[in-house]
Amino acid sequence: MAKRVCVIDIGSNSVRMVVYEKTSRYAFHLLHEERSKVRISQNAYKFEGNLQKEPMQRTFEALSNFLTISKSFKIKKLLCVATSALRDAPNKKEFIQKVKEELKINIKIISGEKEAYFGGIACANLLEKQKNALTVDIGGGSTEFSIINENSVTDTLSFKLGTVRLKELFCEEKNLEDAIKYIDTQLDTLKVEGITTLIGIGGTFRALTTAIMQRESYPLNKIHGYELSTESFISYLDTLLQAQSSEELLALGIKENRFDVIKPGTLILQRLLKRMQVLKIMTSGVGVREGVYLADLLRNNKHKFPHNYNTSVKYLLDAHVQDKSFSTQLTTLSKKLFDLTSQYFGLDTRFRYELGLAAKLYPTGSSLHFFSQNKHSYYLIQNALEYGFSHKSITLIATLSKYAKNKLPAHSHLEKYKVLLPEPKTTEALSYLLSLSISLLSHRPRNIDFDLVFNDGILQVNSQNTLYITKDAVEKLALPSKIFQVSFN
Repeated sequence: MAKRVCVIDIGSNSVRMVVYEKTSRYAFHLLHEERSKVRISQNAYKFEGNLQKEPMQRTFEALSNFLTISKSFKIKKLLCVATSALRDAPNKKEFIQKVKEELKINIKIISGEKEAYFGGIACANLLEKQKNALTVDIGGGSTEFSIINENSVTDTLSFKLGTVRLKELFCEEKNLEDAIKYIDTQLDTLKVEGITTLIGIGGTFRALTTAIMQRESYPLNKIHGYELSTESFISYLDTLLQAQSSEELLALGIKENRFDVIKPGTLILQRLLKRMQVLKIMTSGVGVREGVYLADLLRNNKHKFPHNYNTSVKYLLDAHVQDKSFSTQLTTLSKKLFDLTSQYFGLDTRFRYELGLAAKLYPTGSSLHFFSQNKHSYYLIQNALEYGFSHKSITLIATLSKYAKNKLPAHSHLEKYKVLLPEPKTTEALSYLLSLSISLLSHRPRNIDFDLVFNDGILQVNSQNTLYITKDAVEKLALPSKIFQVSFN
């Protein structure tokens, strides 16, 4: 597969482009993103789905600019897909032919089921693994659903439900009852028995999530993987649908460019949730574009990453860790210390994984600046550890890297992220174990040259070598509230 790939998604409401860059076989990162609200489907549903001249011209001009941008990144492959608006348009050939002849871009119109599948594999691969989950992607002209279990997509559906479609057919005439009847009739064929998790994809869901995060003063600036309270979310939808003015929408956190389509999208979600009994609602920051890319990247692997592989972790290691040997030693040692002392500290075994990852990724910041390594490691982990982790895991791993080696997590930090971090004594103990691991490797051995034994609150470090620097580093560590003695032999 080409190292740099551009994906363009022509939706009913917006046209978007992304540029992805590979750093190794399956590891990649987002290099660039652009979006233009061209509204290609504007007024189409009033004219039997036919695309109108001005929206088509806006879209053509956006694609022309996107092509120029993609060339500036020296991309080797361009994938362009179109969804509901073009899929339904009787006059789509006119637009597709013009783009092909003048821009040399081949637009692939994908079916609703394929659109649902792309969104599904994006969530299955790039979110924390879920069982019995339903993805919902509310677009301008259609809404797609997929059922995922772990990293597999088991079913896909597409309905002619969309924000622009509903707005033009019903909402502009304020015909709410007919809109509800239309939505319910469409959803009647959707089987939701046994579904426990709802995953929201697309602009409507992201807009709602952003507003809720701001209202709740959520401490982490990351929408992908955000978990919403089911009860609070349903209440928020009800409140939003009752809003009568732009001022009320602004007060609810909705941005002005969403005013005309947010209510139709919200209505679809409200009617969907009335027929479901979900325990968890999540927001996905990925969707069709990522699915198109992954289908190409993983085409020889059944559209799945290898077992126990995480693309974000591998990207961070590829891009920011030069000394892979030290990173591996640090990971091994931190897990060993956890195994020896977890019972002493009363640590749940699930934290072993986060501690190991914090150790593996701790060196990332040194690639930017040695003297501010911790700060940069914290920033990189908090922002680039994007895929496959819950917000709680990301925050804990980043926190451990921030305070590694020198001090324990500050009270102000623990207070700011208290909704995401474990109880302070747990965070403190894990922080100390990572710092102790770093200190025990201060002499940078080619291979770990000491053994550890833990008994009766004493960690015995046994080595045939002189560990003067290591011992000095250990003695300088800030100690947790519950401590054990470290003895060198």
